[in-house]
Amino acid sequence: MTKSYRVAILGATGAVGTELLELLASRNFPVAELKLLASPRSAGKTMKFKGEDLVIESAGDRSFDNIDLVLASAGGSISKTFAPVAVAQGAIVIDNSSAFRLDPHVPLVVPEVNPDAVRNHQGIIANPNCTTILMAVAVYPLYKVRKIKRIIAATYQSASGAGAMAMTEVLNQTKEILAGKSPTPEIFPYPLAFNLFPHNSPMTANGYCEEEMKMVNETRKIFNAAELKISATCVRVPVLRAHSEAINIEFASPLSAREAKEILSTSPGVRVVEDWQANYFPMPIDATGIDEVLVGRIRQDLSHECGLELWLCGDQIRKGAALNAVQIAELLVEKNLLSAKEYQTAKSYGEE
Repeated sequence: MTKSYRVAILGATGAVGTELLELLASRNFPVAELKLLASPRSAGKTMKFKGEDLVIESAGDRSFDNIDLVLASAGGSISKTFAPVAVAQGAIVIDNSSAFRLDPHVPLVVPEVNPDAVRNHQGIIANPNCTTILMAVAVYPLYKVRKIKRIIAATYQSASGAGAMAMTEVLNQTKEILAGKSPTPEIFPYPLAFNLFPHNSPMTANGYCEEEMKMVNETRKIFNAAELKISATCVRVPVLRAHSEAINIEFASPLSAREAKEILSTSPGVRVVEDWQANYFPMPIDATGIDEVLVGRIRQDLSHECGLELWLCGDQIRKGAALNAVQIAELLVEKNLLSAKEYQTAKSYGEE
């Protein structure tokens, strides 16, 4: 008989939480019991799982008793509060926030890239930033074949990266503009409908915003390549769901566009989309709701003999967040790690 597990979703009512619920059902994850946790304002409401109405509970210190797995997507401060509590109560936490990603004690995992890293967990496994995940899935197959010296990324990030309310805001702003009114920004600092702006995460001292530095630092950790040169410019665009990225890669020696396409055509989690005659390449509308990262416009960099350009689109809520977390959970089941309790320690996360 297949073992099943007691699972909790922390942040169940958000965009990612809702997607986690759907993926656990559609991928037939072995759930024995499912607990939905959210803020007090959502407590008492219900959400459906496999046709059954589940009552949402307010997250608290005793919410994780007898839970094997916590899928957390409720923001960094909530994760810092509850993840160590859940671990102390015997659960493994897969956390979608930025709270633990760069903690040296916490594996940062993209299953298509570094699946064995899950073995090193001490109760918490971090899910990378959405833009990092999408880039890693597309670039790592090439990195395995040819040493990469430098990556330059420009992102075109949809409203979904800021949650369900941000998506609604863009729709409402669009209606306001079409009605001749001034758009009202609430979630974002500026109007996003019919507009774009550099990513609104806080600026750091080096002139890069936090979102850009996540791509730099997280990719280095996932690839286990501390010296890899990476630069990113992140931009918010008026797309509801699915992020896009323009990636320039400098290899140590030439890798042809033909070779790169052949490699990516057989790489896990990637679908090559290229119709040069029709000028048809990956678009957010095609990436929405699917598991794969769409990659296309694979071409030689005219300015550098060892350079390659590619374009990708991926569903930020799905592969950029919820799907990656569920795939990590599936790895734990596959490697028989979800029942192991040796990771329970008294260590304080965030300390070196």
